[in-house]
This record gives sequence, structure tokens and C-alpha cells, in this order.
Amino acid sequence: MTQDYLGKAAELGEKKLWLLDMDGTIYMEDRIFDGTLDLLRAIRERGGSYVFITNNSSKSVTDYLKKLRGMGIPAGEEDFFTSAQAAVLLLKQRYPGARVYCQGTESLVRELRAAGIRVTTELEPVDLVLTGFDTELSMEKLRRTCQILTEQKHVAYYATNPDLVCPVSFGYVPDCGSMSIMIRNATGREPVFIGKPQPTMVRIVMEKLGRAPAETVVVGDRVYTDVASGVRAGVDTIGVLSGEATLEDFTHTDTPPTWLFENVREIWRAYTE
Repeated sequence: MTQDYLGKAAELGEKKLWLLDMDGTIYMEDRIFDGTLDLLRAIRERGGSYVFITNNSSKSVTDYLKKLRGMGIPAGEEDFFTSAQAAVLLLKQRYPGARVYCQGTESLVRELRAAGIRVTTELEPVDLVLTGFDTELSMEKLRRTCQILTEQKHVAYYATNPDLVCPVSFGYVPDCGSMSIMIRNATGREPVFIGKPQPTMVRIVMEKLGRAPAETVVVGDRVYTDVASGVRAGVDTIGVLSGEATLEDFTHTDTPPTWLFENVREIWRAYTE
């Protein structure tokens, strides 16, 4: 933690709802970061709670639950809120009964169908196109998406998240934001992004758990999604340097975090001191 943030460290103890990003924040692929379990344990011991909010729509809550439990992270289904879940809420509220073409993983398609969304992955008339972070992306999928957006001018177009890259063990791979750029270059269509930096996910969880903005903190490794979503929701934020953003990214921005730490272990130290 830099000197600029030291004076605010005591305020961390007042936080009762911790909204934690996952990739690049508490783990990297299948490697849990040192300090993650310590922080989560300390939050619950102090009467707080944590919810994992992620823009990564490639996995369902069931998939994430299996992944985190495999790392030894205590979690239940109620401890997650994903951009896929946010997409379900949006589709049901704004487009009830709509036929949705989805470019995403099989996991995302199953999650949408389980929620009662009329989903297709084939080339046919639809009301809406939804794209996600597709770790199973193929040229055939991209062709279908581009053809629908080009030929069916009336369809609404949404994407689960604007993240440009997803951190992995060797660096990064393209995320949904980069995939959307490819589609824009081919079709001229821009999606409406659903997940962070929109404040929706943060506000929904606060309302569900009955927590005020002053009791809430958002933790993440990206300025333009994690931190920005917290700022827009009116809550404090923590940036970590263990994922995508660099120190320069966090300091040269209109939405700087309330606190900036090297990693999750440093957050735990400041929280428990």
C-alpha cells in the first residue's frame, strides 16, 4: 500500500460487505493467491460477508462453485453474482419472451435456458443477440453472429462485459470486449455492455443483503470495470496490482480506487492490523 492510502486503512474495518472480483484478484486461473483464505476468514470472523462479482460469463455459478471449493474457498451459490446472472435479469425485465441468439460457452447457454430464456445458437430470426466471454469461440460462431447483426438490422445487441483481456498464467487472452471489437469491425454494430463498470451488479447485491454504501467495498484488478463500477455505485473501492491494471493505470484515471494494494495478502494485513 502506498503512503497516500495509509491514513485510510482504519476505515477498512468498517466494511461489512466485500464485493470481490475473482480472476486476477483472488486467484490466477487455478492458482489461489496467498492471503485470499486469510482475508475471507477475517471478513466472516468480524461479522461481514463477501460476494464474488465477476464479469466472466464463460462459467456458470455451479462451475464457479466447483472451482472455488476445489481451491479451498468457502462459498455457496448465494455468494456469487455474475454478468450472466445480470444478463438474465435484464432480459427478463426488458425483453420478456424474446428469442435470443447467444454467442457464448455451452455453460452460458445452459444457464440462460435454465432461467427460462428462449435461446438459440443457430442462424435464425431472433429478437436479440447476446455475446459473452467465449472460451469456446470458433470462426463458425463469429460468422453466425455477424450474419445476424448484418441481416437482421432490428435486433438488439448486448454483451456481458467490456473487459478487453482475461489474465492467465502466461499473461492475457482476449476477453469479451476484444471479441466485441472484432464484431464491430465486421458489422458496424456496437453492443450495450451489461456487467461492470455498470453499477447494477453492485447495487443489486447491496439491496439483496441490506447493506448501505458506507458498509460496502468493491475489490478488483481493473480500473475501467471493477473500480469504475464501485465509483458509479457510490461505494469505496480497492485496487490490486495482481491482475490486469498497472500502478500507472490506477493513478492516471478519473476513477482512482479508495485504496491501492499490491495484492490480496496486503489487504488482509491492513484489514486485521
